[in-house]
Amino acid sequence: MPAPDRRSEWFVPRFGSLRFRLWIGLLFLPYTGMVLAFTLIGGMLAETIFWDRVGAIALIYFLGLGVAAHALDAVGGKEIHGPGSKTAARPWGEHFSKRQLWILAVSALLPAYTLGFYYILFETPQLAVVAVLEGFFLFAYNLELFRGRFHTDGWFAFSWGVLPVLAGYVIQTNRISAPALILAGAMGLFSLVEINASRPYKELRRSGRIDPFLHQVRYETILKCVSLGVMLLAAGLVTWRWAG
Repeated sequence: MPAPDRRSEWFVPRFGSLRFRLWIGLLFLPYTGMVLAFTLIGGMLAETIFWDRVGAIALIYFLGLGVAAHALDAVGGKEIHGPGSKTAARPWGEHFSKRQLWILAVSALLPAYTLGFYYILFETPQLAVVAVLEGFFLFAYNLELFRGRFHTDGWFAFSWGVLPVLAGYVIQTNRISAPALILAGAMGLFSLVEINASRPYKELRRSGRIDPFLHQVRYETILKCVSLGVMLLAAGLVTWRWAG
């Protein structure tokens, strides 16, 4: 019998009320942290650092990905059909209504795009390209629009790996450079590692079967190392640029 939700995930706190734990779990903080780290890594490539823009793009992605995209992902869950069973693939079961999730997504997107439009209008107009692309993938990927054509590992890596690095760089410089593209590609590959470890990990958890070869533990270790490693890389670069 598939697990009803993901309350026992390693990134869900073991303390607090059930409602608190579910709200924190909905943010998928290690993966959200990876994407925020990508924006920082991209920003640290700039010759001159505008620290208000570093904070702004991180906040935009926290609201847009950490809150809105994950809320829409919960909305867009499809049904899984198996032997003698049919269950929702929504990651948090039925704990959140679709109305609650839509309100949460819209409430996060409004300030995110308001802040983004401010920088587009007054500081870095080239950021508009990233904003349009991210807005498209926010809905196309998470709601599995266009028959799920964009709900693939490759588009995941592009939208939540490559684009955040470019966003962090563009908001600083208002342009694209070869080093930024190369680094964005590298972070996209890290995103591919994450999603390719995440999918079998979720399937093993959902199945409830005994895992004699500890595959689930190994996948969880990969997920922890990749997310923490990317965040430490970003922290190191920020510390270096701040001290310099």
